[in-house]
Amino acid sequence: MAALKALFIGGTGTISSACTVLAAQEGFDLTLLNRGTRPAAVPEGVTVLKGDIADEAAITDLLGDRHFDVVVDFIAYRPEQVARDIRLFRGKTNQYIFISSASAYQKPVTDYLITESTPLANPHWQYSRDKIACEDLLMEAYRDTGFPITIVRPSHTYGERAIPVAIHGAKGSWQTMQRILDGKPVVVHGDGLSWWTFTYNTDFAVGFVGLMGNSHAIGQAVHITSDEKITWDAAYACIGRALGRAPVLAHISSDTLIKYNPDFEGPLLGDKSHSVIFDNSKIKRLVPHFCASIRFDQGIRRTIDFFMAHEEYRIPDPDFDAFCDKIIGV
Repeated sequence: MAALKALFIGGTGTISSACTVLAAQEGFDLTLLNRGTRPAAVPEGVTVLKGDIADEAAITDLLGDRHFDVVVDFIAYRPEQVARDIRLFRGKTNQYIFISSASAYQKPVTDYLITESTPLANPHWQYSRDKIACEDLLMEAYRDTGFPITIVRPSHTYGERAIPVAIHGAKGSWQTMQRILDGKPVVVHGDGLSWWTFTYNTDFAVGFVGLMGNSHAIGQAVHITSDEKITWDAAYACIGRALGRAPVLAHISSDTLIKYNPDFEGPLLGDKSHSVIFDNSKIKRLVPHFCASIRFDQGIRRTIDFFMAHEEYRIPDPDFDAFCDKIIGV
């Protein structure tokens, strides 16, 4: 039997890199379409087409008459980008998978348990509203012309190259780790007792690759998350244990954080300040072998170990450090 041909647009990010590795291991004839800036992240046997997906004319020429069983766009965020993909791949794929976001689910929440039928509405975050608009466009294309879409909604997915925290500065999460190591207080939104779900990227990949070429997933939206729930205080305690230093937590209300930095409205009021628990029944029906097996305390140790072994990822962020000192009143 011939291997299924898959095209990943992107393929080397936090979520997509794990999917790339697993899809290659599972025997997909996999091609990545990206700018080729991270060749070390590409597994052996995976083809790379160098190009900028934003240049539609150039990509049309690059792809030629190629046909794929599956096309996945990991870097589409706005409806005009999805509209471009529909033009590029109509008649050239049996399945187009769009990466949406679980932050698209309604905020504030009306039920703690999130299913795929939970309404999509987020007045606090343009990122989420753009993802909703992308979903609407794709569902319209599916209903009107049969464009074979599958929508995937990840939640807070991390891996060895991404430390998951509630808020961070422009240079990533390391400065919070440095504050823990230095014994300085770290900011936690609210009282730290809201529930959250973290998903390790290799667990996510199991569910995701199981959707690739899956005829039952056509026309469907599905989220893929861990079943584990953990409070934010407990999450920071796990991070501290991985660092070998108990964190000093400073609880600051989301409203106060947003007052000092309006950019936090989306990530907090539009996402992390709400307790959410995901019902993963649908992904388990579509991919019966899916089970997120890596607990947060296990996954975060892998991540911290990677950062401690790779100095280039430990990027200081003095501006965020000063912000934390200011709002905590150090």
